[in-house]
Amino acid sequence: MSASTLPTPSMPSSKFKTVLWVSLGLIVLFVFITSELLLVTDYPMYHAYRLQVIADRHLLIPHTVAGTLALLIGPINFSSRIRKRHLPLHRSLGLVYVLSVFVGSFTGIALAAGRPGLPGTSMQAAAWMVCTTAAFVTARNRHIVQHRQWMARSYAVTFTFVSSRVLNLWPRYWSHLGDVLSAVGVIAFTLASLLIVDLGLNWHELTTRRDA
Repeated sequence: MSASTLPTPSMPSSKFKTVLWVSLGLIVLFVFITSELLLVTDYPMYHAYRLQVIADRHLLIPHTVAGTLALLIGPINFSSRIRKRHLPLHRSLGLVYVLSVFVGSFTGIALAAGRPGLPGTSMQAAAWMVCTTAAFVTARNRHIVQHRQWMARSYAVTFTFVSSRVLNLWPRYWSHLGDVLSAVGVIAFTLASLLIVDLGLNWHELTTRRDA
């Protein structure tokens, strides 16, 4: 079989990618307004959580900076245009992303230490580091298709730090969920994100029949 006839994994169309990134950007904006800004203004429902944030600021600051860097670098490094035209930048940002993931993971675990949410946070951090490590190793070994797939999984876990806060404004979700169920929720968001990405990566194979 010649190289020209080898099957290649289907890639999302440009229109789909645009809709996807705009949708994710709107979710980030919504969460920033409803969670972070209201936290700064001492929104009554967040008051106890705000006091906890202030007490944990020595770990929360590096955790937030690392998570924000990973969140911002993702869309840049997924850009085929930037990757083709500025490969050294792509690689440099990739290294920053990897470092950000590990800093964010370890500080996240430290923040959850001694609290009921530790199992959920630990699982989320483990999935984040495993997917990111796999993406780094496959890039070093020049398995580019697999590298992109693992990066998609890694960024899906990155985005759970946003998606898991979408329901924060719902009083019942915030005040009645409880620490244990909150930890279960983090695990559920992480597993769901990975499942959705894998369904997307294999959508062509799932929806078309291969000719004999």
